[in-house]
Amino acid sequence: QLRLVESGGGLVQPGGSLTLSCVASGPGIRDYAITWFRQAPGKEREGVACIRARGDSTDYLERGGDRIIISRDNAKDTVTLQMHRLRPEGSGKYYCTARPRYCSGSGHRYDDWGRGTQVTVSS
Repeated sequence: QLRLVESGGGLVQPGGSLTLSCVASGPGIRDYAITWFRQAPGKEREGVACIRARGDSTDYLERGGDRIIISRDNAKDTVTLQMHRLRPEGSGKYYCTARPRYCSGSGHRYDDWGRGTQVTVSS
């Protein structure tokens, strides 16, 4: 079983930036793709960005992906999500999750999830 721990959430003004981190651990974790999802109140969980096991491929799953950068440091088992020019619709609880090798924007393809970190974009 994998363990994923998110951090870095908080309150940020529209137009601001925030960096989230996910520390992932467990057997073979470096062979897993890591994906960030966001869930706003009353809405379904939606994919934000994913990075494959070796970090050589990334998928930006939402519109406006040019405002987001996902990266991973396998030496630290950490995946980072940099978000810039944030908008109020970027508010929600952000979760990281993992699956073997390849990315997917479908939450049902993932078994292990972190507890999430809250991001609120508001003035």
